[in-house]
Amino acid sequence: MLASPANAFLFDWEEYRRTGKRKSPIGSSRKKDAVRKQASTTRKKKRPAYDGREIVNFPSSEKPGTIIIKTSERALYQVLGKGKAMRYMVAVGKDGFSWSGIARIGLKRENPRWTPPPEMIARTPKYAKWRKGMPGGIPENPLGARALYLFNKGGDTQYRIHGTNAPSSIGTAASSGCIRMLNHEVIELYGKTPVGTKVIVL
Repeated sequence: MLASPANAFLFDWEEYRRTGKRKSPIGSSRKKDAVRKQASTTRKKKRPAYDGREIVNFPSSEKPGTIIIKTSERALYQVLGKGKAMRYMVAVGKDGFSWSGIARIGLKRENPRWTPPPEMIARTPKYAKWRKGMPGGIPENPLGARALYLFNKGGDTQYRIHGTNAPSSIGTAASSGCIRMLNHEVIELYGKTPVGTKVIVL
């Protein structure tokens, strides 16, 4: 007769002597414990559901209309005045692509055309087919429904506040530095944000 695997007999002898019942092999039990621990950790890391923009307490000396983006919070605040702001959850730049500074809205576009810059094409060659631009208003366009172009004294920063074709990325660090919003929320922000509006990225 073939010998059984060594761990086939590794069960809890103490439990057996005490109750007369043989428990599952120790190796199997440990594996199950590890699986349960991993599942528990995964559940803890799950992001809370985003219920949409809301008015929050936000003391600020900036004038109403100013946009303040707190990248660590994955949140965009539009100052309302009297200690209040409208808060939108956003996606921000991933590791190595985050930035901070002061800019202004220099241009606005509905259903914007997307043209990946050369450095993005170098990182992701599949974007090469769009080097002359992807039409706006199509599901594949990563800028979504609206785009607000950020400028500083040096001109176009190449960063935008825009919609997205990946709504599940909201609340994460996922972009190449742009600020992503849900499409219906960027449409709202677009409508109440004129060219020249100050944008502070922290």
